[in-house]
Amino acid sequence: MKISRCMNKQRRWKILLKCAIAFSLGVIWMTPAVAALPEASLAAVRNGIPGIAERYVGMPYAFGADPEHHGAADNSHLICAIYGEAARNAGFAFPGYMPMKMLLARTIRIHPDMVEPGDLMVLKDGHAAMIYHVEDAENFDLIYASLKRGKVVAFNSRNLVYEVYWRVHLDGFYRFDPTLSAPVD
Repeated sequence: MKISRCMNKQRRWKILLKCAIAFSLGVIWMTPAVAALPEASLAAVRNGIPGIAERYVGMPYAFGADPEHHGAADNSHLICAIYGEAARNAGFAFPGYMPMKMLLARTIRIHPDMVEPGDLMVLKDGHAAMIYHVEDAENFDLIYASLKRGKVVAFNSRNLVYEVYWRVHLDGFYRFDPTLSAPVD
């Protein structure tokens, strides 16, 4: 008797689990897609990034700090603040702060020759720097909040540190998914 009750309970849980999975997949499939921003709109966001990023250089590093409210930043807050302000200035909404893993989950990998302001250079350990100014595919400026240096730093891709550290540990170059920002109503 106890064995049959146990088996029935297990069967019910399996059925409930299958229903929950089916429901969640149905919700995902039925959720309307968010339209990607047109290229001209993305260009407006990218064009605002250099001036915004340069204002943060030298700001103190503080884990968990939002630069807009604390006058200090960690790396994920820095990247969200720069991109968010550029999006707002161009008339678009940005979801706001996201931890680095969530940010990276909302990116697409790009070829190194395609880098533009706002793209991320990501290391194998998940650390990232934002590209904020581009001369060409071999000459661009990056910004990130450095725990080691205790502040937000900028450097050029022709810098020795870029070659001996960043290039050696490189995972790839990434761009935010175009659906991440939406027009402000």
